Amino acid sequence: MPVLTAALLSFGVIFVAELGDKSQLMAMTFALRYRWWVVIAGITVATTVVHLVSVAVGHYLGVALPTAAISIVGGAAFLIFGAWTLRGDDLSDDEQLKAGRATRSAFLAVTSAFFLAELGDKTMLATITLATDHDTIGVWIGSTVGMVAADALAIVVGAVLGKHLPESVIRIGAAVLFFAFGIWLLLEGLLPGNVAGPIAGAAVVVLALAGAAGRAVWSRRRRGAAAEPEQMQHQD
Repeated sequence: MPVLTAALLSFGVIFVAELGDKSQLMAMTFALRYRWWVVIAGITVATTVVHLVSVAVGHYLGVALPTAAISIVGGAAFLIFGAWTLRGDDLSDDEQLKAGRATRSAFLAVTSAFFLAELGDKTMLATITLATDHDTIGVWIGSTVGMVAADALAIVVGAVLGKHLPESVIRIGAAVLFFAFGIWLLLEGLLPGNVAGPIAGAAVVVLALAGAAGRAVWSRRRRGAAAEPEQMQHQD
């Protein structure tokens, strides 16, 4: 059955291609900040649309997407997400309205972020390639389910971490990752085919971790210095 064969093949290819991809890290980052079902819903909508475009491109061939410009726009969007995360939510005192507004904002943020990030990504290119030789409906279904399933693994990790980390750590950590993704996508658009994007994104994370470690050491030493006079008083 061509549809089933194409769906199974596409599921396997996209699931494996998505493992370790930046989209998985994005999914985990969003899951640190938002409810898991909001994140999975946003990813599903974005993936469904992007892969629908992919199979259309693969079926009819020759349609070129301005991937460089899309990467630049996506990078700018992630920088905005990072600043938004650092600032925190500023909503009304009405808890019902607050919950509803936060959910809508999170859904739109996740959907738009994944839509921009996946345009021109390797999973989209793989979907286009599969659609040139296999049933388009099967490729569309299989690739969409494969990507959502792979990202769901990262969402589980993010949700578990979110329950065990302080709110300030989650907020700052998520903001750092958003900034890293933003720089990565910007450089991918400005310098296509160059490894500067992944390197710069990793550098942002490493610098943030080094800064956090340095601050932790300084705080520990400060607490130790403050405790010494008290210990000397007790000894006297």
